Amino acid sequence: MKAIINGVIITKNSVLENKVLLFDNKIIDICDDVPEGCEIINANQKIVTAGLIDIHVHGSCNCDTMDSSVEAIEAISSGISRYGVTSFLPTTMTMSKENIYSSLDTIKKCMSKEFIGAKVIGAHMEGPFINSIYKGAQDEKHILKPNFEFIKHHIDVIKLISYSPELDENYKFTKEVKENTKITLSICHSNASYIQAIEAIRLGVSNITHLFNAMTPLNHREPGVVGAALMSDAYCEIIADKIHVDKSLFQFILNNKGKQKVILITDCMRAGCMDDGKYELGGQDVYVKNGAARLINGTLAGSILTLNKAVYNFFENTNLELNEVINMASLNPAKSIGIDDKKGSLDIGKDADICIFDDEMNCYLSVSEGRIIFNKLN
Repeated sequence: MKAIINGVIITKNSVLENKVLLFDNKIIDICDDVPEGCEIINANQKIVTAGLIDIHVHGSCNCDTMDSSVEAIEAISSGISRYGVTSFLPTTMTMSKENIYSSLDTIKKCMSKEFIGAKVIGAHMEGPFINSIYKGAQDEKHILKPNFEFIKHHIDVIKLISYSPELDENYKFTKEVKENTKITLSICHSNASYIQAIEAIRLGVSNITHLFNAMTPLNHREPGVVGAALMSDAYCEIIADKIHVDKSLFQFILNNKGKQKVILITDCMRAGCMDDGKYELGGQDVYVKNGAARLINGTLAGSILTLNKAVYNFFENTNLELNEVINMASLNPAKSIGIDDKKGSLDIGKDADICIFDDEMNCYLSVSEGRIIFNKLN
């Protein structure tokens, strides 16, 4: 059993001082005293939180999910653990069927491995069921219409599918996914009208992928996907790098969605944790400069954001307390994919996914299911 002492413990509902966090592979207790025989971890007055969960991350450390190798996923896992991520969904994109299947098979292998890094909890399949009008950095030649046959052999690994419901004739795919799986559906890269998006949400779509980006905008005569997102109960992903969404909109989003329905993500690509330069995403060249990743035509191509920085950016530009923003990168994503019984907060009995940060959200310790996966406390 381990004990974290001298930390400010951030729970989902409160901030606790002068308390001790006890854990092994699960959270055991938050108490006043250290039991005998515990291994002591001194937080040195830093912030102790639940581990962060990134449900939308393509890559990091010059590796990408679509590399389709265990070594690539392990490198991503290790890289993002340095920024407080303790579990994640490696995210695929619109490429060939063979490449997507190979990546999903690789992710499945990684789900049972104990990396010295963040836990792989499943896959996020972004595309290939997207609209070419809003394809963004996705490769148009591999775009397909929604098709349950395409995913049926991988429903044990896919946790989240981002797709364009307006391409789903009579919402057949949407209905089949909701009737036959526990997969979360999210609207993305979509030319849907407000009415189409609202109907998809009524049928069980519960998320919106990177709100504002690659979707029909809010218009006073046609509210679009953005309008449906803001006027429904759907969870909304936000890339809070202040590039994909201006920081002045953070409070606007919060005012409309409420703190329980915002999910902070990175949408990070292989250039995460790397220097500026030329990289690759989905077979296309990407140029990273001044914190932004873009195709040669200027289209944003994912991000190089880290999730701890997303938390800090949102905290700095809204009226929320820190524990409420932490929830947006831990509890809310866990709820959105149905794993909040195990992850997302420091509740007793949940997996011991724990981080220690300073006041600027720089990470000093990451623990995944009780295993220390990153440590620079000493």
